Amino acid sequence: MLTISAIPAFSDNYIWCLSDAASGKTLVVDPGQAQPVLNHLARKNLVLDTILVTHHHPDHVGGIKELLASFPDCRVIGPADSPYQGSNHLVRPGDEVVWKGLTFQVLGVPGHTLDHIAYFTDVEIEGRPVLFCGDTLFVCGCGRLFEGTPAQMRQSLQTLRALPGKTAVYCAHEYTLANLRFARSWLPEDEGLKQFETQCQSARNAGIATVPSVLENERQLNPFLRWDDPAVIAATRAYCAKQGLPADSDNAIFAAIRHGKDNF
Repeated sequence: MLTISAIPAFSDNYIWCLSDAASGKTLVVDPGQAQPVLNHLARKNLVLDTILVTHHHPDHVGGIKELLASFPDCRVIGPADSPYQGSNHLVRPGDEVVWKGLTFQVLGVPGHTLDHIAYFTDVEIEGRPVLFCGDTLFVCGCGRLFEGTPAQMRQSLQTLRALPGKTAVYCAHEYTLANLRFARSWLPEDEGLKQFETQCQSARNAGIATVPSVLENERQLNPFLRWDDPAVIAATRAYCAKQGLPADSDNAIFAAIRHGKDNF
């Protein structure tokens, strides 16, 4: 049986741990710190054999060297065209990664960084297809544009938006409440967002992660996936009129929402 666990790291990172109960073999995603992973593996009697890297930022790759010291035969799978040079298995969009009978599709999702990739499998784990999306898509948010353009990021999110609605979205940060504060300011009349904020606040008060989310919920709630939603378009055009920004295309609407979040 395969299970997915969250290993908290830094102040708000999640390192995702996919393990096989029968063999103890384990895959982790974006281990920015080694010690939390080593502690989890020791506690659960697991053996690390694969690391998936989504992009080159230190809070996603910083623990890999130390993990390889303990597990020297571990595969490190990461983007081929990347500033990070520590991967020993390079992949590009369109490639596949196989682990324990699972096949992950490698999706190109530039925007947050130019090397950013995501991993998707339609095999259901704990009842849902799985998306490891790093810092591209968050619960009710998306990543900052450190290297890419708004058009690139919107296209990347369109790629993710097209995945099956029941997909579990495993992003790399607990940014949900901050994202919801912005989303609610943008769409104050949205009852779905209001209810979801209450639900997520209760979860955090209880020390429960708000991740993973479910893609069909993101489509309905996340303003960064709703550039073609009439309510979002109306709110964004009002913002653009005040800011002197264009609002004449999907890319312009998306760029304005990102501008709003960056200046919130």
